[in-house]
Amino acid sequence: MITAEQKPLDEIKNLLGNEEKVLVVGCGTCVTVCFAGGDREAQLLASSLRMTTKLDGHPMEVSDVTVQRQCEWEYLDEIEDEIMEADVVLSIACGIGVQAIAEHFPECWVVPGLNTTFLGLPTEQGIWEERCMACGNCVLGVTGGICPIARCSKSLLNGPCGGSEDGHCEIDADVPCAWQLIYDRLAGKDQLDLILEIDPPKDWSTAHDGGPRKIVREDLQLETEES
Repeated sequence: MITAEQKPLDEIKNLLGNEEKVLVVGCGTCVTVCFAGGDREAQLLASSLRMTTKLDGHPMEVSDVTVQRQCEWEYLDEIEDEIMEADVVLSIACGIGVQAIAEHFPECWVVPGLNTTFLGLPTEQGIWEERCMACGNCVLGVTGGICPIARCSKSLLNGPCGGSEDGHCEIDADVPCAWQLIYDRLAGKDQLDLILEIDPPKDWSTAHDGGPRKIVREDLQLETEES
């Protein structure tokens, strides 16, 4: 799940500038789950902006709307009229949603209301932890389902560094050493042979270091053409 946090209100107001008509657009998927950008958050943020800008002496006309997903054109098409009427669109989706609106409606000005953080897992109520960096070359099959790229502070592929102590990372005693977790998982499954071979340096060309990525499913394209 993509996780995000709302930007400070003062930063958001600076991004909006002196525009008068603002549309806050929420997203009904990932950022709703992490309580950052769903319908409730869109309403609260719109209300806060109306009140604070009025107190500042530059009242803004702020409305809000939430779509199921900001990352798909069909859902954005549903709010085209609202978007076109706004001076500025404040997207409280992840960075993908912000870019989707800007690309789909190039004549509109779109600014982000959230900081996109990571791909995470809700480990308990109100807590999300990073679990994946979308590197494009998954190694979970040999590390017991524990990602060393995201969960090791140094993204090491061949065991722990010299800084781990008593199963904890040197950056913070509250952070478990990812390679200790991997070792314990594999040992419990009698699969330690999976990490005996030394992995070569990681090919980061499948991650963002190789440039913007694209997935093409020719079978789906063919189905669309046939229909």
